[in-house]
This record gives sequence, structure tokens and C-alpha cells, in this order.
Amino acid sequence: MSWSARQYVAFEDERTRPARDLLAAIPTVQARSVVDIGCGPGNSTELLVQRFEQAQVRGLDSSADMIAAARKRLPQLQFEVAEIDSWADRGPFDVIFANAVLQWVPDHATLLPALAGKLSDGGSLAIQMPDNLNEPSHRLMREVAAKGPWAAKLAGAAGQRTEMASASDYFSMLRPYCSRVDVWRTTYHHQLSGGAAGVVEWFKGSGLIPFLNPLTEEERAQYLQHYLAAVAEAYPALPDGSVLLPFPRLFIVATR
Repeated sequence: MSWSARQYVAFEDERTRPARDLLAAIPTVQARSVVDIGCGPGNSTELLVQRFEQAQVRGLDSSADMIAAARKRLPQLQFEVAEIDSWADRGPFDVIFANAVLQWVPDHATLLPALAGKLSDGGSLAIQMPDNLNEPSHRLMREVAAKGPWAAKLAGAAGQRTEMASASDYFSMLRPYCSRVDVWRTTYHHQLSGGAAGVVEWFKGSGLIPFLNPLTEEERAQYLQHYLAAVAEAYPALPDGSVLLPFPRLFIVATR
């Protein structure tokens, strides 16, 4: 997939808020080695630097554009382009931070125990994943994809997101490897300016990417036109022209 750091940070405050909440729940007090996997443009990495001032903090992401933005933002840190599911560094790490990234990585039943195995004693694996595949925003992405002339091109688009397991399943995946596992779900209600257009702009930086990348420029414009009309019905504008976007997210903090 092709990620745009500029598009992603258009809503940086809203996207960083869950990272702050995740960071606040990490019980690890002292850390020497911290890694931000799926670091994006470095907004979450910056929080880690502020929290763990004495630690060596590094970041990795599969997008070269995101890594370039992160290096510009935090030039004193080490960033690398890498795929999480083939990341070979054995650690150990005192904190592994994964904010809004593992929903793009398959086979959580294998991946999460492997990440927990990279923790030091007392270290924490902190995960936040959007849990919105059944929200109107994502259901409409799939419906527009299936009904248009681009249906064949987009047949596999929805499958690029990993289906979420239940909270109890995630607890069971990690509990054999960790002394403490906390799992919770929070729904944020992000106020976006511009009504339905604001919702579309939000997801152009994340969920819409698999649906837009395979299309030509003309097809992309047509797809977005249909999607915008559907979103306007599902998310009516408030009197001031803004819209509230309900956004459920699943959080996990597992401590070894």
C-alpha cells in the first residue's frame, strides 16, 4: 500500500490522542530500550521520547514516506523501513509500542506471542487497533467497491485489513507469555470540520488506501464521489457544519 505522511498528519491531534491514552496505561516505569513499530510520521515516537527520557528509542514502518517524515521530525533517532511480520530483531525491549498498525498485519495468533517474546522481564507490549470494520464508514467502502465498474479491481481491497479477534481471544493469546494483560475498548467521537467531506479526508489517510490505490485517477474521483454521497447519509452534519465520527478502538497492554 502507498501511505502519505502528509495526508495522515492532517488529523494529527485526533490520531495521536489514542496513542497518548495507550502510553498512559503502560506500567513500565524505567525503560532502556523502546521501539515504536508502525511509527508512521513519528507522532507516537515523540510521545515515547518524552515519557522514557533515558531510553534508546527507535522506530520502524513499512512506508518509506512515513519513515522520511519521522526522520525529519526526530533526526536524533534511528528509524528504519521494515515489515513487522518479518522483523527479526530479538530485543529484548522494555517497551514495544504498536499504535494503529497491527490491523494491517495478519495472523495475530502468531504475531502477538512473537512480539511478547521480544520483551525484557517487566517489559510491556502496548497495542492500539481501530476496531471499526463494522462501522458505516468501512461498510460503505466495501459497498461502493462492490457496486461500481471497479468491482473486479477492488475484489481484494477489504481483505488487506485483518479481522479483529475478540477481547478474550487477545487475552488468551498473550496471557501464557505475560504476567499481566489488560484489554479494553474505547469509542472516540472525533469532531471533524467539513461534514461528510471531513470523514472522507480522514479515511483517505488510512482505511480508504486499499480501495484507492488500484484505481486510475478518473476511477478514484468517481469512487470518492459515490463514497462521499453515502457517507453524507450515514453521518449527518451538525448545525455548525461539522460531523461527529464514532471511532471504536481496541487497546491491549501486556506486561511480561
